[in-house]
Amino acid sequence: MLLSINPEHVEKILTGQKQFEFRKVRCRSDVRKIIIYATSPVMQVVGEADVLDIIEDDPECVWKQTSEHAGISREFYNNYYKGKEKAIAYKLGNISKYEKSVSLSDIGVNSAPQSFIYL
Repeated sequence: MLLSINPEHVEKILTGQKQFEFRKVRCRSDVRKIIIYATSPVMQVVGEADVLDIIEDDPECVWKQTSEHAGISREFYNNYYKGKEKAIAYKLGNISKYEKSVSLSDIGVNSAPQSFIYL
């Protein structure tokens, strides 16, 4: 699946500081790879990562399992899940940065997804 991710978070993913990607909506269970699209101002597909695990639980339980390698502050996390009963965290592995980033049109996508799309 192709995920739209803020460039600040993308950099942390590519350097290994952020080993989880957090979402409010879960993808299909058969997704094994995430293609990373860095949003504005980068607006390029910059790398990919394997999905090693998907953690789905209430936000407090997910934070307890992911906080050490979340790559985000507790405050940012709490604001993201404010009022939500469920949190999803994708455990990322085998992260690779493309030598040359590509545009969405290069991979047959017309516009950036709000959250994610299946490829």
